[in-house]
Amino acid sequence: MSVSHSKLSERRIIVLLLDGVGIGELPDAAEYGDEGSDTLAHICEAVEWLSLPNLERMGMGNIKPLKRIRHVKEPLASYGMMAELSKSKDTLAGHWELMGLVTEKPFPTYPKGFPSDLISAFERAIGRKVLGNKPASGTVIIEELGELHMITGFPIVYTSADSVFQIAAHEEIIPIEELYEMCRIARRMLVGKHNVARVIARPFVGVPGAFQRTPRRKDFPIEPHGRTVLEEAFDAGLKVIAIGKVGEMFSMRGISESIPTESNEHSLDVLRQVVRDKIGNIIFATLVDFDTKYGHRNDVYGFAKALMEFDEELGRLITQLDESELLIITADHGNDPTTQSTDHSREYVPLLVYNPRKPHGKPLGTRKTLADVAATIAEAFSLPKPSVGESFLREAVGEF
Repeated sequence: MSVSHSKLSERRIIVLLLDGVGIGELPDAAEYGDEGSDTLAHICEAVEWLSLPNLERMGMGNIKPLKRIRHVKEPLASYGMMAELSKSKDTLAGHWELMGLVTEKPFPTYPKGFPSDLISAFERAIGRKVLGNKPASGTVIIEELGELHMITGFPIVYTSADSVFQIAAHEEIIPIEELYEMCRIARRMLVGKHNVARVIARPFVGVPGAFQRTPRRKDFPIEPHGRTVLEEAFDAGLKVIAIGKVGEMFSMRGISESIPTESNEHSLDVLRQVVRDKIGNIIFATLVDFDTKYGHRNDVYGFAKALMEFDEELGRLITQLDESELLIITADHGNDPTTQSTDHSREYVPLLVYNPRKPHGKPLGTRKTLADVAATIAEAFSLPKPSVGESFLREAVGEF
């Protein structure tokens, strides 16, 4: 497929990631404590009023049988599902693999909290003691320790089943920039055997009994361990737009412009403007509310409502696209809110690929790796092929 450079520069690929929307357990799910997880199917079964007509038209119900999402004869999008090769179910590993980097070694986790020598070194570095140091739900731990934090001024440190070092602080007790600096200190310390995937600032406001986390959360992840297709695109002179937390996930490597957002709604508003104004060649947007607000809190009905809100916006989005644009809808892992776990689940992720030129989608099967997305982007823009992944461009849309 030989295409002129000017033609390539007119192409646009939109990767729209539904954070935590898995579609069934991977073969090794039991190794991660996730046997039986099936985020989308279980929500469909549990919520009688769930209606996702646009995802249905796109072909979500053609990937596998789903209650309340029908199989359609002529789906708008090509459809399939992808397995994660990385030895992880972390958000960071999922984002990286989608862009061509497989994580061979799991990030460290701390089911009993962080080692005392590490915490002591951190306390010395920030000049304060800390509270917590245990796995916990973010909303639960600020209710438990928020008042004591306000009295002492000690930040709250906690983790989860994921590879995270989280620091929570009331914005009136520890100013936001000071909290971010604490996270930077932690990030510099967390190397070697303690190279956790992400340090996360978790600011909150309010009074005891009515604390609320604010949208000024900030992630400080480790840097990607190799080159991604985003860096190849950037170096080739293409414009890469990151919407939401995407820029942070890649430590801004290969990112032309990063637009932070506060919610699914905000991210979709930004995406709509970017599509309308024909900005960028690769647009990567992550919708985090499914995961952070509903999956981690086992809020089945909140998750379902968020899916319906997305579905409504999806109907508008696809009408804005022209033949030079390719929309890829997928996820990074599961987060089944119907299980006892409040953490990510090791699942396949859905794959929907839409281009207005292609009248009807085709089955794409079960892909071996999320990196097939990177390979597809590479083929579309004549970039170096990633070391892992197979393009689905010709299967999904033929000529592009």
